[in-house]
Amino acid sequence: MSATGHRDGGDERVGELVSRASEQLSRLVREEMRLAQAEMTRKGRRFGLGGGLFGAAGLFAILALQGLAVTGVAALALALPVWAAALVVTALLGLVAAVLAAAGRRQFGRAAPAVPRAAVDSVKADIAELKERAHR
Repeated sequence: MSATGHRDGGDERVGELVSRASEQLSRLVREEMRLAQAEMTRKGRRFGLGGGLFGAAGLFAILALQGLAVTGVAALALALPVWAAALVVTALLGLVAAVLAAAGRRQFGRAAPAVPRAAVDSVKADIAELKERAHR
């Protein structure tokens, strides 16, 4: 302090710098949290879409099994080409189920792992930068 009771200019600058650093750190943490939330929202949507596609694949698999049962009945009851038509329908339903399952699996693969990777990497980079600046 000076003789007039005012703080030295250096103390005011340090206080201002600490205050500004605190504000910037708070803003950085809030932005990192927003990034993590956005990333988890995207991944959640992919998991939802993948689950829906797997559900649809399950439905078509059940229909394929029903078609196979009808095919067996038709083949046994009639030794006519009717069973061939039922077999074609069953094969088509099975193909649809396989395509839906592959699409669902692809969606799950895109969503995994369920960790906000970009946000985690960004926070690690921020921490490394803060450590580096603290050692200067």
